Amino acid sequence: MATPHNSAAMGDFAKTVLMPGDPLRAKFIAETFLEGAKLVNNVRGIHGYTGTYKGVPVSVMASGMGMPSIGIYAYELYTQYGVENIMRIGSAGAISPKLKLRDVVAGQGACTNSNFAHQYQLPGTFAPIADFTLLETAVSVARGLGVEMPVGNLLSSDTFYDASGSTMKWGEMGVLAVEMESAALYMTAAKLGKRALAICSISDSLVTGEELSAEERQNTFTTMMRVALETAVAMAEK
Repeated sequence: MATPHNSAAMGDFAKTVLMPGDPLRAKFIAETFLEGAKLVNNVRGIHGYTGTYKGVPVSVMASGMGMPSIGIYAYELYTQYGVENIMRIGSAGAISPKLKLRDVVAGQGACTNSNFAHQYQLPGTFAPIADFTLLETAVSVARGLGVEMPVGNLLSSDTFYDASGSTMKWGEMGVLAVEMESAALYMTAAKLGKRALAICSISDSLVTGEELSAEERQNTFTTMMRVALETAVAMAEK
């Protein structure tokens, strides 16, 4: 059934949904990789498509920016559309000196400065982590594709322009990169008993100051996209 943020009908989404932040990246993935891609949602310009990849139904829909946004879309996909697996495929800023532009990383866990978990009224601190089956499958897929994909902690931040200047302190704790969505996705999946994983491409480095253009972020993260798509195929066989 339709929601305030999604006009798709039940059955319009596949069991696995890839979620880039950028609607234009969703469009690029659908047009470049999916067979018979159909636009199933475009409320607020959040492009959602369903097609097939190697014969397996796969959907791709944008999440928008930030934890409140992905929290809305992931919750609705999980609860209203029968989605079982969501893979965030987004950009991230390196805070580890070991990473370079366009590297692909997988978020085993997602540290956060957000108060998103407050809604669950837990008597302590929740540690958002990826679903192990999805993570294990993606690591195997990446290895098979010859892709070196570091696995570790991400930082999901509520602030892009960080006035405190403290983001690099997370790097001192071994956190690989900073982005803005994964912790909320992981918490939503945990609460609902679903699967989630974040696979991110390094779009800029807080260590070196290097960065990619908006167009490069939209159209050149194909390695990350292929890892996620092949993971969707592998999950269909489990």
